[in-house]
Amino acid sequence: MTHIRENILGTQVSAVNMERALVELDSWIEESDSRYICVTPAHSIMDAYNQPEVQRIFNASGMTVPDGMAIVWILKLMGQNHVSRVYGPDLLEATCEYGLQKEYRHYFYGGTPDVTKKLSQKLSADFPNLQIAGISTPPFRPLSAEEDEEIIEKINQSEADIIWVGLGAPKQEIWMQAHLGKINAPVMVGVGAAFDFLSGNKSQAPLWIQRNGLEWLFRFMHEPKRLWSRYKQYPKFVFLVSLSLFGVSKNKV
Repeated sequence: MTHIRENILGTQVSAVNMERALVELDSWIEESDSRYICVTPAHSIMDAYNQPEVQRIFNASGMTVPDGMAIVWILKLMGQNHVSRVYGPDLLEATCEYGLQKEYRHYFYGGTPDVTKKLSQKLSADFPNLQIAGISTPPFRPLSAEEDEEIIEKINQSEADIIWVGLGAPKQEIWMQAHLGKINAPVMVGVGAAFDFLSGNKSQAPLWIQRNGLEWLFRFMHEPKRLWSRYKQYPKFVFLVSLSLFGVSKNKV
């Protein structure tokens, strides 16, 4: 299955909704065709805009799905009216439910031991018979070559179908691209803060805030010091996208 991509400031974003994303993900598992998914809000578009190597990683993905409402609205302005938000935590839960009858095997890589344990416990409670193939919580530092080989071996021995990577952007995207061809699982998905949200470690914005594109403000109010460097890019994002949509800039194909 193929899907259309639209160029947003140089990043080729997949014009999909949740249903299409699940169907495509399933086809990779059926075909044992190893690919990765980048879950992409506006700050990731700006990371890619500022770092050409990161942009190449996003553009080489199997899917680069619209995580933020701003991305959804831009795609709709480009004529992709079927698009809806493919939010990391929702994608994780939807895939768990979708894959129950197909017996997907899930592996969780990232987070802290406490967070990832709580995540697996919550998902197991919400989705009885969910197959969790394993968990790894790497240290918050670069791994040695030997440590990396140990993790690759552990993941491959689990025979997982999907590796959920919660390292934060763009670290998780860099990790997935670097391990493509080394990890045997057909699918890797970088889901950022989904581990924290679904485990209950951090509060998610209410649905009405999410739907109105204000989740970034909710998160900023809870973690201003950590998220300031991320969200201070948003005025520039709006400016650059506006220029491209009105044909002033060449950042859009």
